[in-house]
Amino acid sequence: MHKLIAASAILEHELSELRLLVERQAGLVLDCPNSALAAHVSEFIEVQHLDSAAALLDRLRSCDQDSALPQVLDGLLNSNTSFFRHPGALGALTRQVLPQVYARKASEGASPLRIWSAGCATGEEAYSIAMAVCEAMASLKRPAAMNSNSNGNGTNSNGGNGEASTGKTRLARTGGIADNAVPAAVQNSTQGWSVHVVGSDLLPSAIEAAERGVYPQSAVGGLPAATIRSCFSKLGSVNGSQNGSQSGPASGVTSGSHLLVKPRLRSLVTFNTMNLARPGYIGRFDCIFCMDVLPHFSRAQRIALLERLHLYLEPGGYLFLGQTEKLAAPNLNFRPETFDGYTFHRKPLAASAAYGR
Repeated sequence: MHKLIAASAILEHELSELRLLVERQAGLVLDCPNSALAAHVSEFIEVQHLDSAAALLDRLRSCDQDSALPQVLDGLLNSNTSFFRHPGALGALTRQVLPQVYARKASEGASPLRIWSAGCATGEEAYSIAMAVCEAMASLKRPAAMNSNSNGNGTNSNGGNGEASTGKTRLARTGGIADNAVPAAVQNSTQGWSVHVVGSDLLPSAIEAAERGVYPQSAVGGLPAATIRSCFSKLGSVNGSQNGSQSGPASGVTSGSHLLVKPRLRSLVTFNTMNLARPGYIGRFDCIFCMDVLPHFSRAQRIALLERLHLYLEPGGYLFLGQTEKLAAPNLNFRPETFDGYTFHRKPLAASAAYGR
């Protein structure tokens, strides 16, 4: 009853001002109904022991938005994510982009590969990128004869078209990661080439979860068994108790267990809390993934964000957006490229001086 009374006491103009503050400070357009927003604000006011919605608005106006606003938005933003959620983008990365970047960097001398997952939520995307990069690098460094199971005509070298078709479907779901491929990849692929994946999100709670690297078994259900065994360690049951048993299904994990990202994979990824509307400069990147973020921004903030991402890309770098997202800043010097039906965007090597190097 208390929450209902508090929610009804939040005035419509206060909700409107809250929406404006969120858009101004974080670029986000809250599309939830007023009733849902009022209920969320009411609960937040109670937990924070504030007197009223007016007191909350005063706090947001006066406090550093990087500390106050994320607390308000926690639990309100949709942060649904999963491992290899965007196989088209990862397939383009591993099978078209990385060979080009690798060849260019090899000719220029040793230099790190830097990839940014902007809006990484609880880390699944950043870890997926790291796994995909490891496998792609292992493939690039293996002799051509060992690089593929195909005999060149679409059939598997050990059998018929059925097995090849099944393998192709599995690779499409995981952005090119093959069964039994990642174990050696994670161990050996980055030798001689530094790989650094940066994951960022507005919500500190999401970044804390990403840094822990603990996920339910159901989160990796679509990955090859060898990938799960190579990249994750088992942690007991849902209640967090340790379980050293190695028994279980073929996936290498027990029903109801949780998995921990292994240190070798974890060492490739760094996580930071970041407001994309006012990002801190964290260097330039060869690739930036900004998946399912733009639709939550206002049009003006969308264009401003794309301009910043363009600036943060190295010349010749690549921007990956969600499959249905359009490049909302046509004046930027991006060139669209397509791989297997997925379109991504390249910053030319001789980028326009108007948008930086």
